[in-house]
Amino acid sequence: MGGELAAVRCDLEDFAAEMFEPFARADQRRWGQVYLRGLLLDGRRKSVEPMAARLGEDGNRQALANFITTSPWDAAHVRARLAWRMQQVIKPTALIVDDTGFLKDGDASACVARQYTGTAGKVTNCLAGVSLHLASDDASAAVDWRLFLPESWDPASPKADPGKVARRTRCGIPTDVGHVEKWQLALDMIDETRSWDIDVPLVVADGGYGDTAAFRLGLEERGLGYAVGISTTTTAHPETARPHTPPYGGRGPRPQPVYPEAAKTVKKLVIEAGKQTARPVQWREGSRPGSGRSGVKRMYSRFVALRVRPAGREIRKACDGPELPVCWLLAEWPADQPEPVQFWLSNLPADTPLATLVRTAKLRWRIEHDYREMKQALGLAHFEGRTWRGWHHHVTLVSVAHAFCTLQRITRSPKETAPA
Repeated sequence: MGGELAAVRCDLEDFAAEMFEPFARADQRRWGQVYLRGLLLDGRRKSVEPMAARLGEDGNRQALANFITTSPWDAAHVRARLAWRMQQVIKPTALIVDDTGFLKDGDASACVARQYTGTAGKVTNCLAGVSLHLASDDASAAVDWRLFLPESWDPASPKADPGKVARRTRCGIPTDVGHVEKWQLALDMIDETRSWDIDVPLVVADGGYGDTAAFRLGLEERGLGYAVGISTTTTAHPETARPHTPPYGGRGPRPQPVYPEAAKTVKKLVIEAGKQTARPVQWREGSRPGSGRSGVKRMYSRFVALRVRPAGREIRKACDGPELPVCWLLAEWPADQPEPVQFWLSNLPADTPLATLVRTAKLRWRIEHDYREMKQALGLAHFEGRTWRGWHHHVTLVSVAHAFCTLQRITRSPKETAPA
């Protein structure tokens, strides 16, 4: 982006001034802009040293390292300004939450541990970052982040690792930060963005979050709609199922209402509904060439939508009465597959059209698009520091750089802003 960056240098300076206005000192604003430029310049590695080498007279390695690792600016203030700006431009229809891995060789970085990450598709040595994105069909932006702290780093956990706990101070991990599940970090970020007056009433997530009943209940408690992925083993009753009270035997406590039949897996419910109930839906157009009228590949499949009552102890405990609440079960069942391949739950209204359910559930592609751009072009995973503060500073500035690229695309012709 070297030549392109020179052409939009004034735009970048104006955008940086807006994002970094909360900084207390002029030198912080200066180095914030320089770091941002370093992320946007061409180059394979976006850690401090190679960026400094490419920045010419602004390439002060020590100043850049100090700015990103130890300078006491609050990343949340920058992210709030970023969210306000991008909300106006993107006009988001959903918040998307997910997490991504940051692979590491050593064990000195804050919160590094052997854990599963989809980035590698296996358990490996890495950090895990949870992010929240504003999204519409045409654009998206990461506006909030949390670094996941594994139990091995939490001195209050029975799984605490003495070596990792001893490194907390060196890594600058605040004393009040303990292990919190990723789904709870996602709810915390949703609460934070709402405190910034970002009010988007719909949340999209994959099965890593949707499989957790507490996450879905947390969204409902906040009055938010959702479309979340779930695993095939999630259980539910058909909408028509009703609880009944067994006859009282005359001794002991009176029996409570129960569903007469055991809940079934969502996969079994969809298969029982039959492949003939699947309906074709096109949810968007891609960027690759296709045979359609528009000349690009259509994103198309067949889907089954059923009204069901999700089961489980947490859901029963949260109910006011004996009946479990009803929601949508959506399943993708391609014509060439013998059984459904993907499942979602959604609490959108009962009269929601199938096409709307599908477009909402499939909007999650935007977060994968953002991760790809931020990792491949902007150095999201290139931070080589080891501190808690430095990681949050780096991912925040990568999000600012990504938002700048998005704004530049939006100002171009419609052909250039087509989804990648």
